[in-house]
Amino acid sequence: MVGLDLAGRTVVVTGAGQGQGAAEARLLVDAGARVIATDLGPEPPPGLGAVFSGGPLTYRQLDVTDGPGWAKLAEWIRSQGWQVDGLVNNAGITQRSRLLDASVADLQRVYEVNVAGSLLGIQALAPLMRSGASIVNVGSVAGLTAHYPVAYTASKWALRGLSQVAAMELGPRGIRVNTVHPGFIETPMTQGAKPEFRQATLAETPLGRTGSVEEVAGVVLFLLSPLSSFVTGAEIPVDGGQAGHGGAKSVSDALR
Repeated sequence: MVGLDLAGRTVVVTGAGQGQGAAEARLLVDAGARVIATDLGPEPPPGLGAVFSGGPLTYRQLDVTDGPGWAKLAEWIRSQGWQVDGLVNNAGITQRSRLLDASVADLQRVYEVNVAGSLLGIQALAPLMRSGASIVNVGSVAGLTAHYPVAYTASKWALRGLSQVAAMELGPRGIRVNTVHPGFIETPMTQGAKPEFRQATLAETPLGRTGSVEEVAGVVLFLLSPLSSFVTGAEIPVDGGQAGHGGAKSVSDALR
């Protein structure tokens, strides 16, 4: 029976040291996958500690903006005799400058991680993939709306384009590429958000609450699993309905 079991599969997760990435690594290990978790530090971050005792996980230091670093990772995977069955481009950063304050350097810094990092990962690991492999790019509700942090928003819109081209180009090889778009998820990145931002976002979220990293990880698992074998080029919001109403919720609430 087709299910969520990933036994025998090797999955690379970037930005796995904390938050969504760590949750994804934990869930994938629980599903039976061999997980190669990557992040910036030389040693596994505390967020991955529980995973080591729960299943097959390997940690590798990686800066996703470093092309030679990706090549080194690919060569190491090849030396182990493994193929790559899944890639989760989770690593990302934010920058909250508004339109008239943002610099070109702001845009470039965020782009290098959120977009170029994903491109480098696909280029490095796709040669190690066979038919049935799956790539999941982690976007954002900011990539579906006119969100206010312009550098972050622009990067996530660009990631959508990269994902669609990758789905088109890799489809003939049987490699699927999909994108998940988290909304307000409780992570270390969102802990620094102003209270006003949290309140306003919750007001625009039909489910009326923030999301958890486990809820994002569950969708990632689905997209990596055989259950989604005919799904590619898809964009799945994990945002409690925030992007679905196009701002109409405020109008609806005002007319109650």
